Amino acid sequence: MGIEIEVHGAAAAEGGRLQPDLTRPDSLVIVDAGQSVGGAETELILDFMGVGSKSPGSDGARAMLSRLEKATSVSSFGGGSSTGLVDVGGHVQNVTVCITPRVASRHNCLTRPDVVTKLVKSAISKVTPATAPDSTDAGREAKRVRLVPRAVVMVLLPNTPEHDPISQCVSVAAAIARAAPVYSRKSASGRSAAVSVCFGIDGKLICTAEQVARIQAIVDAVRAAGALVDTPCNELTTTEFAKRAETLAASVPGVTFEMLTGDQLKDEGLGGLYGVGQAAVEPPRLVMLHYVGPNPGPESICWVGKGIVYDTGGLSIKSKTGMPGMKRDMGGAAAVMEAFFAAAKTGASVTLTAVLCLAENAVGPDATRPDDIHTFFSGKTVEINNTDAEGRLVLADGVAYAIKRFEPSVIVDICTLTGAQGVATGKHFGAVMASSEGLERRAVLAGRACGDMCHPVPYAPELFSNEFRSEVADMKNSVANRSNAQVSCAGQFIGNHIDWDTFKGEWLHIDMASPAHFNERGTGYGVALLLQTFVYPTHSKM
Repeated sequence: MGIEIEVHGAAAAEGGRLQPDLTRPDSLVIVDAGQSVGGAETELILDFMGVGSKSPGSDGARAMLSRLEKATSVSSFGGGSSTGLVDVGGHVQNVTVCITPRVASRHNCLTRPDVVTKLVKSAISKVTPATAPDSTDAGREAKRVRLVPRAVVMVLLPNTPEHDPISQCVSVAAAIARAAPVYSRKSASGRSAAVSVCFGIDGKLICTAEQVARIQAIVDAVRAAGALVDTPCNELTTTEFAKRAETLAASVPGVTFEMLTGDQLKDEGLGGLYGVGQAAVEPPRLVMLHYVGPNPGPESICWVGKGIVYDTGGLSIKSKTGMPGMKRDMGGAAAVMEAFFAAAKTGASVTLTAVLCLAENAVGPDATRPDDIHTFFSGKTVEINNTDAEGRLVLADGVAYAIKRFEPSVIVDICTLTGAQGVATGKHFGAVMASSEGLERRAVLAGRACGDMCHPVPYAPELFSNEFRSEVADMKNSVANRSNAQVSCAGQFIGNHIDWDTFKGEWLHIDMASPAHFNERGTGYGVALLLQTFVYPTHSKM
């Protein structure tokens, strides 16, 4: 079964009483994300514990919560947690108080999702069925039947007028999603748990049913994208990736699916995507998903994701230490696909297209060689001087094709593109480059609100395009000077294939190479960022 995560809203406490399945869990995890445990918050927590505010055990429970909070040592970097046991009518509960740091600088997310993930992951990893000293036959039978432990994560959010409370919920929910990765091929069965997540402000549960549905969709999408990133290429080939997209499309009303495969790409003029994947056993593919929601606004959006299911580097081959982990080079396509279906499943009022550029950068007799020249969909020719700079090749074709085919007003490419991104903006921030200052700011604010943080790098085509100068083609695919704004240059290569004389929309480039994973696990980065920026804007109430 694994760990299941379910989000609950204000309806869980309708009539002043919590739903029975939320009371007396085996483990209660209290996440103090800016609102201390006390007053109305304590009364809400007592409800989850199954302790009436005036019952004999209420004073002891309050005292225990106060002790746990005081015992929690909180650092500016890691937060802190304390755990205790409470006996409620013979039902022993494991109660953990997690406190996030009160430090969140102006570039950081208010709720500190980086800390939330660590604290909640530690707390739910210890969840076991509670013990109850019940000697009756009914009691013994209940213990035999109840094999899956229950945990409730109660998130206490600050009441700050300048911050949208639902965006705070999204940031914490995505962080909790990352605390329970889905993919595993371990022979021993993993832990199982049913985790319920609730959000409260000023001692009251928040979120309408519609908001809960959208937050749940984001949680599921983040976990699904992380699982795709964790899946190795012997399972997630280009064929399998496309099959999963087609299966999802068939299950969601209003979604259409199209695909170009192998030689069809070559015939359509997508020489970049075709050239990257031509040596692999499984052919390269361009998957296109389209959705028009009810009463969409004038903006039409297209997301293009890099989907290199494995990157050997091609003939410019990676080293034995540089190649492991390259199953993650499809993190952009994973984010695009899962964010797209989250929007469609929740009936978002948008016109949205998702384009997945799928290929395996393999080594073989048919592999692209350094010095080869390919003609791209833009009509421009590219001299290959580094086959390990392949992501920009597939995206250049994907973006140019999407602009001509779908005529979006905003085109976005998202990718695990450069190692330089981690040097420039680090492991917590993606790098964004936009053709307009308004779009850049829109993405940065959305990222800060939802926890998929990003930071701008320079957009200056006139300064970077010359890095790709070629004597025999329109451009090379890798720069002359690797010390000159690598992240901007890599993005600019994609921009070089946009016909700015005919395209009057905006372009956003997102390089997420480092935040796509934490240690050896996919994070699902990009899902919340895309949805918060373009589908459920930062300051709306969703």
